[in-house]
Amino acid sequence: MAHRGAIVNTGSNSAYASMKGGLDVLTRYTAKEFSTRGIRVDAVSPGPTRTRIADDAFTRFPEVVPVLVARTALGRVGEPDDIGAVIATPVSDESRWVTAQNIEVSGGCNL
Repeated sequence: MAHRGAIVNTGSNSAYASMKGGLDVLTRYTAKEFSTRGIRVDAVSPGPTRTRIADDAFTRFPEVVPVLVARTALGRVGEPDDIGAVIATPVSDESRWVTAQNIEVSGGCNL
């Protein structure tokens, strides 16, 4: 990417302490480093999302879903489209004045 554009790192809102901290620092560092070229860098951190992660864990262990729902303010687990819509936001021109941010997309998990 020579000039202008946007990068979105994908993290997690979970307590993967060292990984999450590292990604937050990487996002901020690269945002500063690439700013002179007009490149914005942000991160999106999804909460519990119904995907096929961990060998389709939500399907294999359906008893986990009510536990996650009970911990989430909006009363459901996320869907892939919930996350994709937010990932699309920082790369759009409407977000041209946003950089170095970590956007949690969790429906209020663990509030």
